Amino acid sequence: MDKFMKAAIEEAIKGLDSGGIPIGSVLVKENEIIGRGHNQRVQKKDPVLHAEIDCLRNVGRIGNYRGTTLYSTLCPCYLCAGAVVQFGIKKVMVGESETFPGATEFMESHGVEVINLDLDECKNLMREFIQKNPELWNEDIGQL
Repeated sequence: MDKFMKAAIEEAIKGLDSGGIPIGSVLVKENEIIGRGHNQRVQKKDPVLHAEIDCLRNVGRIGNYRGTTLYSTLCPCYLCAGAVVQFGIKKVMVGESETFPGATEFMESHGVEVINLDLDECKNLMREFIQKNPELWNEDIGQL
């Protein structure tokens, strides 16, 4: 596993340790992390503060996103995939999409390369969380 996905997993664990959903994200440009984030919907009572959105907010205004790669421990949902497409991010590295399929086809249909690493570490983190917190998870994915 590369250092960028490890950093995304560290963000996911920060989210879990602070009472939230264990999803993390980092944005990379020129082989450097320029932003980090984790899902903070629960902690900040913000329905759209997903890991990828938190990461992009933490990056701030950079003018353009050419040459960036977004790493996410879980396949981005349509909200976050929309941000990827809107900002012109052309590559997304996904930790897993088994526990939540996300919006891979949507991103690919807009010219985004999506690489699913199918990592057991990411799957196990989400499975354990979902098993312990099914209602919170179902709220997060809009299935309540």
